[in-house]
Amino acid sequence: MEIIHEGRWTRGDRAADPWPRLPFEVPPGCPAIEVELAVGGDPAVPGAVIDLGCEGAAGWRGWSGGARTRYAITPTAATPGYLPGEPEPGVWHVVLGLHRLPESGVDYTVTVRTGGAPRVERDRPAPDVPDRPAPRELPAATGSRWVAVDLHAHTLHSDGLLTVAELAARAVAAGLDALAVTDHNTTSHHAELAEVGRRYGIALVPGQEVTTEHGHANAFGDIGWVDFREPAASWVRTVAERGGLLSVNHPLAADCAWRHPLPVRPPLAEVWHSSWVAPTWGGPLAWWQAWGTDVTPIGGSDWHAPDGSASLGAPTTWVAVDGAAHGPELVPAVLDGLRTPRCGRDARAGWRPAPRRPVRSGSSAGRGGRSRAVRARRERARAGRRTPVMPR
Repeated sequence: MEIIHEGRWTRGDRAADPWPRLPFEVPPGCPAIEVELAVGGDPAVPGAVIDLGCEGAAGWRGWSGGARTRYAITPTAATPGYLPGEPEPGVWHVVLGLHRLPESGVDYTVTVRTGGAPRVERDRPAPDVPDRPAPRELPAATGSRWVAVDLHAHTLHSDGLLTVAELAARAVAAGLDALAVTDHNTTSHHAELAEVGRRYGIALVPGQEVTTEHGHANAFGDIGWVDFREPAASWVRTVAERGGLLSVNHPLAADCAWRHPLPVRPPLAEVWHSSWVAPTWGGPLAWWQAWGTDVTPIGGSDWHAPDGSASLGAPTTWVAVDGAAHGPELVPAVLDGLRTPRCGRDARAGWRPAPRRPVRSGSSAGRGGRSRAVRARRERARAGRRTPVMPR
């Protein structure tokens, strides 16, 4: 069966609802669904970007944003970014994101097919496990060790170009111990992480980059999907209630800088980002100081493709974990280290940060109290306690 939705989106439509839903009925016993989006004819209208997603009768099925114009869902496989499984009967919706529209508006056609055997992309062969470079040993407290983590990366489950396995292989070759895989507005990649991490010897932390035009935030942990259409304050609450961690991402990054109002700050902020390439630019650090230094600053490369625009592990976040945590245990250990927090940042790959040390400032009362407090602040800055360390 084929259902066609067509019409014209305007900026007025976008102002009324930036995520319109187009309904279609899935009958009992339906073996598959396929959705195709055409925008503005061929060639596409300049300045038009319409995102694509899917909501099933029983809940969210996936999102590919502007990276794809087609998806398919079957009982055993789905287009990356979407969850496979029996198409449950009932009313489903194609979810669109009216991200960019020209002043004149744009025509669209959405074609839905239920039944048949649509084409589903096959995974490429997994690469060999690469050699791991010699580890960078950092002084650590008894019973703990430092692990090198990149907290922001993407795969072809959203707008990245590599499979989960290909990304994991590159992370191992870069010397990382853990990598957060944070595809946009989907959790379809989560099902692959544990097995791929075991095969390549790296902790792959489940994540979702909750993505809107007013700002992005990483939700860390295997906590289910976070609805990006809700107010950002609900992201903070939802992630905390489910036991995860939320980070405001690249708050000063071009057209996706953080502009959501938040009555309660999330525990983390991606102050260090691959776009911060000039160490003399103090904008991100000033933002963090204004936002609140009780929020732990972290770093992430926001890696998408091997095109040279970013390098895995640049920046690296160093996290202190239980020395006995290896293999599958390393994922919760990294999250615990971020939650405590026990972490420091490398502003570029290969640069070794000063180890973080506990600082006791002592009482400011009595003789010498002020000098002890001043020394403590200096030690805290040198040690990196809640203070990013800039490379020289």
